[in-house]
Amino acid sequence: MEEYVRGILKSLGEDPDREGLVRTPERVSESLKFLTSGYREDVEGIMKNSIFEEEHDEMIIARDISLYSLCEHHMLPFFGKCHVAYIPKGKIIGLSKIPRIVEVFSMRLQIQERLTNQIAKTLMQHLKPYGVAVTIEAVHLCMAMRGVRKRDSLIITSSMLGAFRNDTKTRMEFLNLIKGSDRHKW
Repeated sequence: MEEYVRGILKSLGEDPDREGLVRTPERVSESLKFLTSGYREDVEGIMKNSIFEEEHDEMIIARDISLYSLCEHHMLPFFGKCHVAYIPKGKIIGLSKIPRIVEVFSMRLQIQERLTNQIAKTLMQHLKPYGVAVTIEAVHLCMAMRGVRKRDSLIITSSMLGAFRNDTKTRMEFLNLIKGSDRHKW
C-alpha cells in the first residue's frame, strides 16, 4: 500500500522524498488499516456470550453513539451519531455490544444507508425482538469539502423493523425519545 501512496503523491506533483512526506506512505497505510479494521472484526464473535434470557419487553435505547466511517465513493470521512432501539422478546444483549456493533460496521468502506440497515438487521437476526430501530445523523466530508460544498448538511437515515415499522405509536415513541439527543457535538 505504501508504494501506491508514493505513486499518488507523485501524481499530485509532490516529492514523496520531501522531509514532510517521507513517512506519509507508512502513515496513510496504517491509518487506512485502522479505519477499515471492521473487515477483520467478527460480529458473531462480539455477540457471542452477550445475549441473555430476560423477561423485559419495553423499549431499550442506546442513544448518541459516536461513529466515524469512510465513504466508499470518495474514501472521505463521514461522522455523526447513531441511535439504536429494540423491544426485547425474551432476549437482551449486553449494552456495550450495541456500540461495538455500530463500530464494526462503520469501520469499513460504507454508505450511510447500508450502515443503518446492517446494524438493524444484525440485531433483528440475533435477538429476534419485537422490533429494532436505527437512525444515523452524519456529516459527510465528500459533500462538505468537494462537490456541492455544503458543510452544514446533515444526512439522516433510518431503518425500522418489526414493531417500529408496523406500529406508528411505537415508532413515534422512539423518535420522541431520541429527539433530545446531543446533536452536533461531534
